[in-house]
Amino acid sequence: MPLDPSKLDAVGTIAAIKCGEISPRAYAEAVAERAAEHNGLNSLQYFDPDQLVRDASRSVEANTGGALAGLPLVAKDNINTASMPTTGCTSALLGHRPEQDAGVVRKIFTQGGYIGAKAGMHELAFGITSNNAVTGPIRNPADPSLIAGGSSGGTAASVAAGIFPAGLGTDTGGSNRIPAALCGVVGFRPTTGRYDGDGIIPISRTRDTVGPMARSVRDIVLLDSVLSGESDSRPECVDIESIALGIPRKTFFDGLERELEDAIETHLGKLASAGAKLVEIDLEAIWPHNEAFGFPVVFYETARDLPAYLREHAPDVSFESLVAGIGSPDVAGVFAQLLGEEATSEESYRAAIEEHRPAMRRIFSRAFEESGLDAIAFPTTPLTARPVGDDQTVVLNGGEVSTFATYIRNTDLGSNIGAPGISLPCPDVQGMPVGIEFDALPGEDRSLLGLARTIEHAMAQ
Repeated sequence: MPLDPSKLDAVGTIAAIKCGEISPRAYAEAVAERAAEHNGLNSLQYFDPDQLVRDASRSVEANTGGALAGLPLVAKDNINTASMPTTGCTSALLGHRPEQDAGVVRKIFTQGGYIGAKAGMHELAFGITSNNAVTGPIRNPADPSLIAGGSSGGTAASVAAGIFPAGLGTDTGGSNRIPAALCGVVGFRPTTGRYDGDGIIPISRTRDTVGPMARSVRDIVLLDSVLSGESDSRPECVDIESIALGIPRKTFFDGLERELEDAIETHLGKLASAGAKLVEIDLEAIWPHNEAFGFPVVFYETARDLPAYLREHAPDVSFESLVAGIGSPDVAGVFAQLLGEEATSEESYRAAIEEHRPAMRRIFSRAFEESGLDAIAFPTTPLTARPVGDDQTVVLNGGEVSTFATYIRNTDLGSNIGAPGISLPCPDVQGMPVGIEFDALPGEDRSLLGLARTIEHAMAQ
């Protein structure tokens, strides 16, 4: 049976290239064919098939023994690439080409991988639908009338559609995990600071991180080892009977889409039957601190970090012209808030960093310690994908709810703590993907990935 490159995950692709089953050039040509086939998803912001084929040969020549030899990745368009534009999918930066690659891109290159395309995104990463008024909406491969999620929607859609085997997104409050869940792929947010953060169009230095997306946990393990530099530390699969999962019912499980709730509960029941210990925990004391931390930090740091990025990487673009050129109404509204009367004061920012974040971490750590937890488990999002254009409100269980606040509700806390989290696909709900997330204590990335490998295997049985 001939090899079907679209069915290979990243690890399988590298193995096929290294054993000569497929050449880097032939694989790149297959990627180009799939990109053309799925052009209607609008998942790619920049793609040059000829450049892809040229770079495929160069990557292996440069590092034949690299861990990623010959592997093309798609990178979100807020990650600097010197060979391709980096636009943040916003008007003022269209065509902008930085002089240097981001640190994570350099890590990819040193291991023989390369960036094959730039993925579309929610404008400036300020949203979760990827319905971008400047570059057009990104559509869900499972149903193109629905959103792919965001802000890393293009990366998730490209991987889910089989265009690229894996890719890079960024995650500030859920921007990797939300689209991964809605598109049916694996999305990982590492502990904040685990990966290089230079050369990224920022939202918040405290909350931003690059994160990989892929079709399997083993792919995430490989990419994490490259991006973190911990290539000698591979997580071991653990005995599922040794896993203790905290289940925070309050808030995380409130008001779920009914069919999604059934899928999550069925999945948790399957893990319990396989031997995992499920422990009901209460994190309610954490939410007032979370509210006092999230937006105040984003508003304060964006107003400072984004102008600093422009001065270093796009000195011909002023912050004022960038803001004036924002085309998406929801993003323009956010910038009006963070630059207007609702801008965060120095006092509120200091309280967020010095009081509320330490308090969240204490509450989170105490829950793990008291119950002997390896991770907490919860639905990545409270609902499945909704129609493109439902930017302000969506229908959930017969009522109108805030689009942004509802989708980000469960992922926001881990970002604010700086904890690692991974979203794994659950069985689909009426043909639409669903994600279940597992979060661990900050710094426990490799343990979490080992746990995720075990859970992924148990889910497949």
